[in-house]
Amino acid sequence: MLAPVQFVVFLVSLGLVLRYLATGAGLEAATVSIVVKTLVLYTIMITGSIWEKVVFGKFLFARPFFWEDVFSMLVLALHTAYLWSLFSGSLEPAGQMYLALAAYAAYVINAVQFVWKLRLARLEGAAGGASGPASGQTVEQPS
Repeated sequence: MLAPVQFVVFLVSLGLVLRYLATGAGLEAATVSIVVKTLVLYTIMITGSIWEKVVFGKFLFARPFFWEDVFSMLVLALHTAYLWSLFSGSLEPAGQMYLALAAYAAYVINAVQFVWKLRLARLEGAAGGASGPASGQTVEQPS
């Protein structure tokens, strides 16, 4: 449920960031949208790690999602670096927006990883007639 919400927040925020970089207008709206996107990301990471614990017995880095989780750490680090730059004033607004774009690029790559994993799991399930993690099939992690 949170993944589609995060994607919509991402699209709105991306538009606001690009608008600010192109016109210089809307810094506050872009900033608020990035903070909201980051908070949604943190929420998804917490719920996703709980899901991973329930399904695979580990909060993070379970074998079926190891590389997705590794890349998720980069996504978290970039979003957190944005928050640090915002609250510390270590970057000018344009620099903050470019950092947000880097975080968003990493987010898109990570989202593609999870969608790909889900697609493969569905194809395996259709081919084998089995479904769910009990049969060894992986399922989508909410991230």
